[in-house]
Amino acid sequence: MTKLVANWSYPTAIRFGAGRIAELAEACKATGIEKPLLVTDSGLAKLDITARALDVMRKDGLSPGLFSDVKPNPVGTNLTRGVAVFKAGEHDGVVAFGGGSGLDTGKLIAFMARQTRPVWDFEDIGDWWTRADAEAIAPIVAVPTTAGTGSEVGRAGVITEEKTHTKKVIFHPKMMPTIVICDPELTVGMPPFITAGTGMDALAHCLEAYSAELYHPMAAGIAVEGMRLVFENLPKAVKSGKDLEARAHMMSAAAMGATAFQKGLGAIHSLSHPVGALYDTHHGMTNAVFMPYVLVFNRSAIEAKIERLSGYLGISGGFDGFLKAVLNLREEIGVPHTLAGLNVDAGRREEIAEMAIVDPTAGGNPVKLTKDGALQIFDAAMSGDV
Repeated sequence: MTKLVANWSYPTAIRFGAGRIAELAEACKATGIEKPLLVTDSGLAKLDITARALDVMRKDGLSPGLFSDVKPNPVGTNLTRGVAVFKAGEHDGVVAFGGGSGLDTGKLIAFMARQTRPVWDFEDIGDWWTRADAEAIAPIVAVPTTAGTGSEVGRAGVITEEKTHTKKVIFHPKMMPTIVICDPELTVGMPPFITAGTGMDALAHCLEAYSAELYHPMAAGIAVEGMRLVFENLPKAVKSGKDLEARAHMMSAAAMGATAFQKGLGAIHSLSHPVGALYDTHHGMTNAVFMPYVLVFNRSAIEAKIERLSGYLGISGGFDGFLKAVLNLREEIGVPHTLAGLNVDAGRREEIAEMAIVDPTAGGNPVKLTKDGALQIFDAAMSGDV
């Protein structure tokens, strides 16, 4: 029986709605930021939405800087350079702007700018977060421009340690942004591949949170409704990028997934993290490829839960019906059926399995993830055998 003891925490102030990017400067001032460093990735830095965000801040008297040396899978060097820019510009806060890479790197820059220990000392292990000087953490305003990671409502950032090629989760409660601006108009320009990948990331967050064993009924309820929003709106957003209603619902689903996964994640993420670190694959798309194979692996522990979920979602056939719905959704939006579609080969399968079982997310999997189990899932995702 699940132990009915837990600690619960819910996210930050969110300003949701089309056009609310116009409130960015006011949001910065409300958090005490006068000289923000806008952190985003190199591709997004060139787009009009970034120029608009900077212009909004300048027009209201702020003095923003820009840092965009951020890879799609951020690495330690990106963080080091960002901290140097933050200090050199004498910035007093961060606007984390973009998808998961920009949001995570921005949060980590705000976290690390005034710390004296290396970032790896704050990995999400036990109480390592207490090593940080909490008073030194700069304030953060988050502005997501994709609908997937939900990092805008999270207390952690993911970054790859280049020496070990390992994705590390860095955690601190004060890494939570003070204000979030969720403006679906900012996501309209996302291409179909990114829309699909980020949307499936939101689904993976909700599904793994729902499936995890930790007692957290509030998070489980949020996860269920988040999955409904994804199934109903992701195909629309992929098909028509200008469908603002579908985009808005996907932004909600992304924040809901990241709110829910304080209940736990699992093997989808613990396998996706090493694959992403070693092959530089898109995180959400990698989650999407692994999803049905992990579902089958976990069936013995989650079948009754998935039957209840299917009833809420209006999917007939219980577990098998839900699995088919996932497979159909993946096919409809262009997710590869196997890892080969992401240019991943089996040459590093042993290394991936060893990394997966020590990933912080592995502990939430409803079936204990052993090396043999990780290899089983990986091999299925290579062969396409569901």
